[in-house]
Amino acid sequence: MRDTTEWLAREVDSWFGDRPFEDGGRVSGSVRLKASWRRGDNVDGGVRLRARVQLPNLKERAYLFFGQDNESDLVTDRQEAFTRERQLLDESRRRDTTGFAGVGYALRERLDLRAGVRSAYKPYIQLRYRQRWAISPRDAVSFRETLFWTSSDGAGSNTSFDYEHAYSPVLLFAWQNSVVITRRDDGAAWSSSLGAFRVFGDQRRLSLELLASGNTSSASVSEYGVRGAWAQPLYRDWVIGELIVGHFWPREHDAVERSRHWAVGGNIELLF
Repeated sequence: MRDTTEWLAREVDSWFGDRPFEDGGRVSGSVRLKASWRRGDNVDGGVRLRARVQLPNLKERAYLFFGQDNESDLVTDRQEAFTRERQLLDESRRRDTTGFAGVGYALRERLDLRAGVRSAYKPYIQLRYRQRWAISPRDAVSFRETLFWTSSDGAGSNTSFDYEHAYSPVLLFAWQNSVVITRRDDGAAWSSSLGAFRVFGDQRRLSLELLASGNTSSASVSEYGVRGAWAQPLYRDWVIGELIVGHFWPREHDAVERSRHWAVGGNIELLF
């Protein structure tokens, strides 16, 4: 996969000049095979692909990206903690997943502009801003803002605010928050996670999170739950396996009782 990606990168980079690819060119990405099940849904499986390529002839600020992912998560630039995959929700391959490709350019140190297409012909644009402040040797606050536009849904935004506390070199507590506004929704879709993350060396990590999500158009929380995950290398340092177990209490709207669902998922990720 890496060889194929690098070959493609060299071909595209040669369109823009004679600077050798070794002079600043970089290739990175992953292929993830995933499967999940939530009570009441079918077993869901799929493939996720993400690749990023630095092109020397487009200067160091430009890069190409391509892959396959959930269309809504891709366009809104949703944090990993709140993606449908991490929430162990069923995804229709035809309706939810899409191939994508595009080009990005770093306008400034923390600001970049991305333009791409998904589903082979649907364009989208993202303007992304990232900032992180260290408020103490153990505490940090992060802010992310993504403004996006699609040909079908118009303009929208994703605002994220995170707080992290490093209790020790191997134990981290994090509070993550996201608010997504789109033309499709009457209100703003919000998500929040409070979690503990423990690393054990050699890419082994354990996490436990409390989750909640909803929409400002409704007075109640649409879903809350708990999610635990364990990840470790399966082969050297570039094949990573992960097991995710969750218990969720969703409710479609205020007029119905809240249900409760167990869910389990797993994935194997190949880094390149």
